[in-house]
Amino acid sequence: MTLDQITYILPRGVAIGALISAPMGPIGMLVIQRTLSKGRWPAFFTGVGAALSDLVYCLLTGFCLSFITDFIDANRFYLQVFGSIVLAAFGYYLYRKRPKATVAANAPTPRSASGVWADVVSGFFLTFSNPLILFFIIGLFARFDFVLPEFGLVHYIVGYLFILLGAVLWWYVVTLLVSKLRARLNQRTIRGINRTIGAILIFMALIGIVASFSETGFEGVVSSLI
Repeated sequence: MTLDQITYILPRGVAIGALISAPMGPIGMLVIQRTLSKGRWPAFFTGVGAALSDLVYCLLTGFCLSFITDFIDANRFYLQVFGSIVLAAFGYYLYRKRPKATVAANAPTPRSASGVWADVVSGFFLTFSNPLILFFIIGLFARFDFVLPEFGLVHYIVGYLFILLGAVLWWYVVTLLVSKLRARLNQRTIRGINRTIGAILIFMALIGIVASFSETGFEGVVSSLI
């Protein structure tokens, strides 16, 4: 691999990784909620789980594009219903959750290995429950000319590592910024944020379920509400 090829892949991979993570969807809300209620690092590892899920979808897009898109088109209804149920479950959990007493923003939060893995796994599966993100990834790959016929396996391995790096960097920055505000919030405020985010997630899940049974799709249901 030449230097020119690295300089071509690196910024595109990092940009794709960051842009996949950037939309403030359910996982973004969960990361913010965990930063406020648990601390920065549990939230960051949740973002790492989401980044790994995005990486899996990027790999599927790069190597199994035709099969995956056909599968999603054939099973869109079931996939959207399943994703909405998972989203509603997370929303209900957040709505009912009572936050622990707040701690100083700079105080380290001890985390066991099992706790770290629980954060990673929850972030992974919440993101993985929405396979429709594949269409967004396809658009990004096309926009940045990420898949080129002259590239070999080594090029794509490096490229996908840069995508993972971009996604992880995004969550690192998000949790850093949100943690700066954490010390200014009390337990009652955090509980209110939990309930607000939980209610939003449940609402988004209901919209997804309605859209699954509607010919107009998600965009049509949302536009009819506004």
